[in-house]
Amino acid sequence: MTRKLFKFLLYLLCLAFLGVVAYAYIGPLIGSDFDAPTREIRQPVTLHAD
Repeated sequence: MTRKLFKFLLYLLCLAFLGVVAYAYIGPLIGSDFDAPTREIRQPVTLHAD
């Protein structure tokens, strides 16, 4: 019984991994955007140099 459960969990893990890999390749084709939002940030810095 334990062996069957372990085997089932291993198959499920492999299937989940393949699903994530497939989504990574197919996602941009179906409209998912994986790019991080970018914007320029300017912040004044005060240097205390003696």
